[in-house]
Amino acid sequence: MMNICMVAYTFYEFDNRVRRYAETLISEGHDVDMVALRYGDQPKIEVIEGVTVHRIQPRTLNEKTRWSYLWRLLTFLFRSFLLLSWKYFTKRYKLIHVHSVPDFEVFAALIPRLLGCPVILDIHDIVPEFYASKFNTSKESMFYKALIFVERISIGFSNQVIISNHLWEKTLKTRGIPESKLTTIVNYPDPKVFKNRSISKTSENFLMIYPGTLNWHQGVDLAIKAFAKINSRFPKAQFHIYGGGPEKENLERLVVELGLKKKVIFKGMVPREQAAEVMAKSDLGIVPKRSDSFGNEAFSTKTLEFMALGVPVLISETAVDRYYFNDDIAIFFQAGDVDDLAAKIGHLISDQALRQKLAKNAIVFAEKNNWGVKSPIYLDLVERLTS
Repeated sequence: MMNICMVAYTFYEFDNRVRRYAETLISEGHDVDMVALRYGDQPKIEVIEGVTVHRIQPRTLNEKTRWSYLWRLLTFLFRSFLLLSWKYFTKRYKLIHVHSVPDFEVFAALIPRLLGCPVILDIHDIVPEFYASKFNTSKESMFYKALIFVERISIGFSNQVIISNHLWEKTLKTRGIPESKLTTIVNYPDPKVFKNRSISKTSENFLMIYPGTLNWHQGVDLAIKAFAKINSRFPKAQFHIYGGGPEKENLERLVVELGLKKKVIFKGMVPREQAAEVMAKSDLGIVPKRSDSFGNEAFSTKTLEFMALGVPVLISETAVDRYYFNDDIAIFFQAGDVDDLAAKIGHLISDQALRQKLAKNAIVFAEKNNWGVKSPIYLDLVERLTS
C-alpha cells in the first residue's frame, strides 16, 4: 500500500476524470488524499468512496476577466502548497498526481519533489489554447507566450506528463517536449457508472441533454438557437442543460429572448452518478462545441459517456472528434453552423431507427474504449514511477 496525493482545481464530485483515477488507486489498496475546491456548503474534509477529500477553497464559476481567474488560481496554489508541504512530512507520499488547469499548480508539490517524491502533471486542457479561447486572447499576445513558457517549466518540473488526447500529444511534441515524458490517456468513462441501462421510456416527450461546463467554446448557445429553429415542428421536444459556468447567465438570457423558458431548462450541476442517470433517460445527447483553436482539439468525455449509456449522440465536426469517431457511431454537424445543427436535430427526432442504429454501434465502440479496458495504462505508469 502507498500513500498518494492528488491535487486539482476542481470540484471533486463533478470531475469524472479525477474521480476515476482516485477510485482506481483505492481499488488497488492505496491510501489517497485529494486536494480540491469546495462547492456551496460542502464540508472541508470528507471521505468519498475511500478517498479523503480536502476542500481548501470555495469557487463560484463566474470569472469574467483574466485577472479574477488568475487570482483564484494563485490562491489555490498557495493553499495547496502549504497543505502538501505539511502533509508530506506526516504521510510521506510515494506519488503526487497534479491535474491541470493550471499547469503551474504542479509547483504545489515543490517540497515533496525536492525531497524525491515523483510528480505527475496531468494536462486535461492544454492551457495556452484554453486561455486564448476563454478570454479571446491572441496567440501573438504576451499572455499567450507567457503561458507557453509556464507550460514548459511545469512539464520540466514533473517526472511524467499525462496528456488527454493524441492531438495534444502532437502539439506538445512540436513545442519540444520529448515523447518519453508523455503518456496519452483519453478521458474514458467508468463502465461501473456509464453502462448501457436499457431504460424504457415512459414519456412521449423527446429529451435532448447537454451535461457539462457552460463555457463559450462549448457552444451551448448554438444548440439553444438550433433548438429554437425546430421547436414549432416538435412541440413535445425538450432540451435540458446540466452544469454551471461563466456563460450560464448569458444562456439563460438567450432562452428568455427566444421564448423557450418552458422548453429549455437549466438543471444545475449534479454529481457523476446522478448525471449518468439523467443522461441514460435522454433520447439524444448533444456536444455542440465550437471549432476554435481550443475546441477543435479538446476531447469531450461526454461523447463517450453517452455512447456507453446507449444514447445516440450529435457532435460538432472537429479535428479531435473525427480522429476518434466516425459516422457509424455518431452524427456530425458542421461546427458553428446553427442551421445544420437544427437540421440534424430535426432529422434525429424524426428517425427513431437511425437513433437505435447509432446507439447499438456506439455501445460496441464504448465496450472497447472505457476505463475498465484502459486503466492498466495509468497503473503501469504509477508502478514505473514508484518502483
